Amino acid sequence: KLAIQQYSEPELTKWKEFLDKLKYPKNKVNIGLIGKYIELQDAYKSILEAFVHAGAVNECSVNVVNIHSEFISAENVEEKLGTLDGLLVAPGFGLRGTEGKILAVKYARENGLPFLGICLGMQMAVIEFARNVLNLKDAHSTEMDSDTTHAVIDLMEEQKKVTAKGGTMRLGAYPCELKEGTLAKRIYGAATISERHRHRWEFNNAYLSSFEENGMVASGRNPGSGLVEIIELANHPYFIGVQYHPELKSTVENPHLLFVSFIKAAKDFAEEKNTRKKPSLQGEMI
Repeated sequence: KLAIQQYSEPELTKWKEFLDKLKYPKNKVNIGLIGKYIELQDAYKSILEAFVHAGAVNECSVNVVNIHSEFISAENVEEKLGTLDGLLVAPGFGLRGTEGKILAVKYARENGLPFLGICLGMQMAVIEFARNVLNLKDAHSTEMDSDTTHAVIDLMEEQKKVTAKGGTMRLGAYPCELKEGTLAKRIYGAATISERHRHRWEFNNAYLSSFEENGMVASGRNPGSGLVEIIELANHPYFIGVQYHPELKSTVENPHLLFVSFIKAAKDFAEEKNTRKKPSLQGEMI
């Protein structure tokens, strides 16, 4: 139409490799997406696309099981989460559905289920650990409970002066330094990373020593402010929460390493689970 001449053919090698792996997966995993906007799937569009990217890298079909956090209770948590191979607690704002998210985190922590928490999901992991491991029973975020005596998640200092809402959160890319010998360092393979943010609340560093003494490690921190960007459990197969939004940087050609490693962990979990279910042939006559 435009009479354009002397152009080269597009380089489609990586794209064709992606399509081949996407169309012909060798494995399948069931990933629980725990959120409170489940009826509005566009709210999690970037996460769903990142699952597609990471699944292709792992030659694995990712079946996303949408679970509304408002309807998770202590009585039904096993029923809702027991068949999953991995659990992602999604971002969000406000009190609604947070107790269900905390129950989901607890299930993942206690059952060795691969876990990834993003933004509010990371904060829910901090609250769950504070309540059930540190025994701070009323631990919460001041976003949900301004009167809590244990504000393990609190409003960022620079946000306390903000009165006009809208585009006034901590936004954009910030550096993060990774601690040696941690899961985060193994995933990224770098000493310093840069990730995109969208939040007002943060981990309260007044509690950091108590958390680390009991097994929750701050494996990534902002070099300037000391803000905790990544938390993980040292005694868990795969348990990591991030304050930033890794899904915003994932693409077909460059799937985000956090999602790739999370799906790999879920695939390993599924394979181990299936192995345990297979009957032993030892002693049987053939």
